[in-house]
Amino acid sequence: MKTRITELFGIEHPIIQGGMHYVGFAELAAAVSNAGGLGIITGLTQKSPELLAREIARCREMTDKPFGVNLTFLPTFAKPPYPEYIRAIIEGGVKAVETAGRNPEPYLPYLKAAGIKVIHKCTSVRHSLKAEAIGCDAVSVDGFECGGHPGEDDVPNFILLPRAAEELKIPWRRSRSAPRASTWARASSRRRRRRSTRTSSRPSCGRPSSTRA
Repeated sequence: MKTRITELFGIEHPIIQGGMHYVGFAELAAAVSNAGGLGIITGLTQKSPELLAREIARCREMTDKPFGVNLTFLPTFAKPPYPEYIRAIIEGGVKAVETAGRNPEPYLPYLKAAGIKVIHKCTSVRHSLKAEAIGCDAVSVDGFECGGHPGEDDVPNFILLPRAAEELKIPWRRSRSAPRASTWARASSRRRRRRSTRTSSRPSCGRPSSTRA
């Protein structure tokens, strides 16, 4: 299948694994990439930039396909060393980064200078348009029913996806399932989807079997 998302990230299928804390390890990312999608290592699951560099190297041993790293920018008392994490990503040769949380604009120049494609996770059309305006290459549109990053507007994909299709010019992906055929048709005719929860039930995700759905 050929879409703007597959062309942007050099993948076979328009499926991107979502970043998931304590789930997005090298094993899962490599499995998704080997299947033709874009696997994602969750950056902050690794407690230090050095550990992230090791996880990237581990993933390279398991796949020769493209994979990415998720970086979530959140307000914390102890701010993670984001510049060092970004350096580990760049030095590891990763060419795709999924950002989430706060505005990634302060870090975009470093990522773009390294030739990295940035997809930002958004829960509203206005945030998606902002991501487009600051130079993100793509966005992930996450409705209220999506896990992990529901936003504050309580707007589900049923409403959000058609509006995103009308407004956005850059490639975008939808998260989770579409509630009706017309929503699927309007969104899927233009972009892709992200998978998180279902992939976490697979043995390759690295989670203990007692915690998998």
